[in-house]
Amino acid sequence: MRWCTRRGFRGTCLSLALASVFLHLLLTLHSLTVYRPACDPLPPASGRSLRSLAPAIYSSPEVGSPDTTPVDAGRRGSSSTDAEGLPKRANLAGDRTSPARKRPLPLSSREVSTEPSVEEGGLRGSPSMKAGVGPRMKEPGGAGRSKLEALFSHALYNLPGLPVPQEDWLLRVKPKVKPSEKSSLMWVSASENVYEETHWNSSSDSHPPWLRFHLGISRWQLYPHRDPNMEQLSQQLATHRIISAVQKSGGTQIKLVMSFPNYGQALFKPMKQERDEETNYNLYYFSDFERHNAEISAFHLDRVLGYRRIPPVVGRLVDVVHEIRNITTDHKLAKTFFTSPVGNRCFYGLCSYYCSTEHAVCGRPRALEGSLAVMLPDVSLAKRTSWRSPWRRSYSRSKLAKWETDPDYCVKVKKTPPYDQGTRLLDFIDMVILDFLMSNMDRHHYETFEKFGNDTFLIHLDNGRAFGRHSKDEPSILAPLKQCCRIRRSTWLRLLLLCQPQYRLSDVMRESLSHDPLAAVAPLLSEPHLSALDRRLATVLLTVRGCQKQHGGRSDGGGGGGGGGGGGGGGGVIYDDIPHYEGGGDSTLVATSLRPSPRS
Repeated sequence: MRWCTRRGFRGTCLSLALASVFLHLLLTLHSLTVYRPACDPLPPASGRSLRSLAPAIYSSPEVGSPDTTPVDAGRRGSSSTDAEGLPKRANLAGDRTSPARKRPLPLSSREVSTEPSVEEGGLRGSPSMKAGVGPRMKEPGGAGRSKLEALFSHALYNLPGLPVPQEDWLLRVKPKVKPSEKSSLMWVSASENVYEETHWNSSSDSHPPWLRFHLGISRWQLYPHRDPNMEQLSQQLATHRIISAVQKSGGTQIKLVMSFPNYGQALFKPMKQERDEETNYNLYYFSDFERHNAEISAFHLDRVLGYRRIPPVVGRLVDVVHEIRNITTDHKLAKTFFTSPVGNRCFYGLCSYYCSTEHAVCGRPRALEGSLAVMLPDVSLAKRTSWRSPWRRSYSRSKLAKWETDPDYCVKVKKTPPYDQGTRLLDFIDMVILDFLMSNMDRHHYETFEKFGNDTFLIHLDNGRAFGRHSKDEPSILAPLKQCCRIRRSTWLRLLLLCQPQYRLSDVMRESLSHDPLAAVAPLLSEPHLSALDRRLATVLLTVRGCQKQHGGRSDGGGGGGGGGGGGGGGGVIYDDIPHYEGGGDSTLVATSLRPSPRS
């Protein structure tokens, strides 16, 4: 650079230096615009919209009387499949008629109470949970209310609805019983005196929690928001005496059907993996273990998202000897019990994959962790239809599924029943978002209740292979969202809400899971898994934003068929299923809430 000291080149050097400084400043400004968080605070909703959509508390229905259901119940929530051992002499009648019905629309603002709800939204299932096991995340600013309570009190989780027609309940109690049939109201075991002597009538107060849960299932959801029966049902699953344990047939891994004295039943999945242990990277998704904490966490995540399409799941410590081996009537299961070299009591059962002494389930020495998911109504009372997922994986080590090679695959799906009309495709996208957040690659089928036809929610069953890896996201799970570019507005707004600091997804999940009995042993999800939820949520939001850029940010309203403005094939990205909600326009939210993420 000695030549720069010469008088002739001094002007050139000064120009180069100024140009260099200008480029550095330009680069700095560009970096500040790129590296912003994926979520900024949502703009406050107008006072008029908040008053017109004040939170309303929905409780479980009184049997035989009309009730209300939130509009978002159409955003249709299980962690288990059912055994066919439910007593068939129950005085229940499933209505087989299924007339086509549209989802209830919101009430006008003058029909909604303006008193805000401050009831706790947390799930408590046992005396230990009542004591407040785990941390309670407080809102920023010292509002004195937990983030979970604030979330469940938000207007988006308390959208008003119309009374539910009688035909939209899955099951109903017979209004009148002939004298000759009254004996059927009492279930008595013919062989053992282990069941409670139960007298049930038309009043829901006489029903056990599991039966109230069954009677509360409607066309749009498995249970209503803030259902008071959830606490009693969770307590039963966590503390009620187990009188029977038999292995459930089918499946790749061992699971047990456990029965209670009040004729309730639950599906038990034992602990197979430590909570902080990641799935082996060399395993294919179809060879992964099923995790008990994944079933529990999936139920809580489904509830936090506002779906309510997974049956209640609770963690429990079970005595391998007294609560399984000594009471089982399954002789094949009984033959698989043994004592390990260190004195732990173990069993392995009979199944197609991990049922051997090398993959035995063992207590410590007899206490065994597991998840208990309440069973859905027996198929003799409420038949279910199993649907093959259009985006099902090949379950092959060498072949790819068609959707993995065809970028226009969704165009064909939209022309195929039942995705060509109604909101079935939107329901499927909801399930895809749930699966991506918990990294579940094993969604090969889903189920619906046959009574309601195609106009109903999807039941999110079998989530045991979720939450396997926190250090890696699986973008292929989002393929339906990327290819179809369709999402409900209610889902979209709730995802934006969960991205805000006062409702952060990881915080509300941590608090919700802290109410489970097993949280007293150890957190159900490790901190890396909770952090992964926030990271994946940002990915979902950016995917929708990319769709909006691709399609011009258009949206359409509800009520049409698949070829027009309906959920399946409308021209816009956002399907407006809550047209009366005015808590913030979509265009405003996109402009103010989303920023490019460093991880993108």
